[in-house]
Amino acid sequence: MNGFVADAESIQSGWGPEVMACFNYTSLPVLSTLALEFGVFDKWFSSLPGPTEPNRAFLHSCSSAGFIDNNEFELGEGYPQRTLQVALSDAGYSWKVYYDVFPSALFMRQLRLYPFHFHGTDQFVSDCKSGNLPTYSFLEPSYFSVPTTGPASDQHPSHNVEDGEKYIKKIYEALRASPLWSKSALIVTYDEHGGFYDHVPTPLDNVPNPDGSVSPPPYNFKFDRLGIRIPTVVVSPWVQKGLVVHEPQGPFPSSQYEHCSVAATLRKVLNVTTLPLNKRDAWAATFEQVFTTLTSPRQDCPMTLPNPPLPTLPHKRNLYDKPLNDLQLGLVETANYLAGKQHDVSMLKTEQEGGQFAMERLEEYFRTKKEALRGTIRNQA
Repeated sequence: MNGFVADAESIQSGWGPEVMACFNYTSLPVLSTLALEFGVFDKWFSSLPGPTEPNRAFLHSCSSAGFIDNNEFELGEGYPQRTLQVALSDAGYSWKVYYDVFPSALFMRQLRLYPFHFHGTDQFVSDCKSGNLPTYSFLEPSYFSVPTTGPASDQHPSHNVEDGEKYIKKIYEALRASPLWSKSALIVTYDEHGGFYDHVPTPLDNVPNPDGSVSPPPYNFKFDRLGIRIPTVVVSPWVQKGLVVHEPQGPFPSSQYEHCSVAATLRKVLNVTTLPLNKRDAWAATFEQVFTTLTSPRQDCPMTLPNPPLPTLPHKRNLYDKPLNDLQLGLVETANYLAGKQHDVSMLKTEQEGGQFAMERLEEYFRTKKEALRGTIRNQA
């Protein structure tokens, strides 16, 4: 686990100290409170030693179909593999994706066929209040700073982490006030580590390749190891206060907690016979045991969380005029692909421009797709 400082310095002089730094309780009171009040995993790893979207693909499908980077054109075409959401549908369970501005879940080509399953974050709050949540909710923050929606809440550099804290607080408090609270669990996790230092070695042994995929040359990565540790908190009135989840309990001696643990745990809890999705899903450690130590749901769970502090670092430039990062470029290209690749997205330079474009193309796509699906239903009737 050496080389964090040297690698950072090779990219930009002066970055070394930054990758050794961390946030304390005062900086992140929302996430810290959830970790102290509920449970935190100290050995949850990213599914591969790679960037954002391949790791998110593992969360959705326990595979990245051989992709190892955030190539915006590959993301635009969409990852082709079967997803957890569709497996749940086939088993008779409901699901929704809640998002702001644009959902990265649309990198999964299969999910583009389900426009009625995508809703804004305000709908999540409404569904919590009415007790109308699906079996599985996937929640996405905002990846763009756009005047009509406000600052990005994804905590991706160079966005303020405080805005992400506000988002997590909103989600928790809506779920805590819901009539479904005593039947729910909220998992707060991150796709990967961002290059920051960690002293815990990455698991390298007996990690199964999900589906035989190998990345293209020159890397020829075999997907037979995990990535670095990432923060993961489990929130539920059925979770013991202050729980720290250490070593996994199977199903295999080498099993580890990683993104595929979500699908693997759902498979066990719901008895979904259409899973596992692949060998990695079958191997990933499950965490259903964290919900079975109490005989009744806790009554001392906080109704509200602390307010995050105001940003301590001033913006170096206008919030909405920041250049698009690689994650946002992938989202913009995906939006363009949904629009039939009719636009020259190279003209989009700022977060405001990219976010507005993505929102408009998404609205058009969902409207057209929903109309087509309604027409199919009418014709079948």
